[in-house]
Amino acid sequence: LQEYEGGRDAEGQRHGLGKARLPNGDTYEGEYEHELMGVSSVPNVFQGTYRFKNGALYTGNYLQNKKHGKGVFFYPDGSKYAGDWVHDQRQGFGEYLYANGDTYTGEWANNKRHGQGTYVYKDTGSKYVGYWVDGIQNGPAELIHLNHRFKGRFLNGKPSGRGKFIFDIGCEQHGEYIQPVQEKEEEEEEEPPLPLEPIWKPSEITKFTPWCPHDEE
Repeated sequence: LQEYEGGRDAEGQRHGLGKARLPNGDTYEGEYEHELMGVSSVPNVFQGTYRFKNGALYTGNYLQNKKHGKGVFFYPDGSKYAGDWVHDQRQGFGEYLYANGDTYTGEWANNKRHGQGTYVYKDTGSKYVGYWVDGIQNGPAELIHLNHRFKGRFLNGKPSGRGKFIFDIGCEQHGEYIQPVQEKEEEEEEEPPLPLEPIWKPSEITKFTPWCPHDEE
């Protein structure tokens, strides 16, 4: 069913270093232990390289034929992930370089940005430093721009509630983001309307203060 060159155990199973070409055109070169890829008692050692027919490539740890441990995945669109894997999922800590040049460095769970992390937008140089839930910006965070930054909370990828803008000139603007109410149309539309952007409502301008989003809790 597939081509294989390499070591075998006493029962003829693939064991030790070997190279295989799979029926779908993918190839694997690395360690085997009794027919399974990349099983080893030594953790965090690059044990195998898997080349996909579509141009993707993974090099790193395997456990029972699944990406597990440390590894680097090069995707066909030019993006790259380097970090922790658990049973074929990006999970733990890792860095993702996206095809458009953006980067995310932080925590992952089930292939999604989850936990604390930093996302850098290449085009603008802006940076989101804060929390994520299932790939969406959620929780206390700081959005840093060229000459000012916003500290507050995010909900479903948008700023929400109390926060403040901090300007490099030495002052802050305090206020809150309010979600506008969606007006109902007399006739129902076929597609649901897009959610409205939150509106910033300033309350005061002050000098620098030590307040941060955690204070609300």
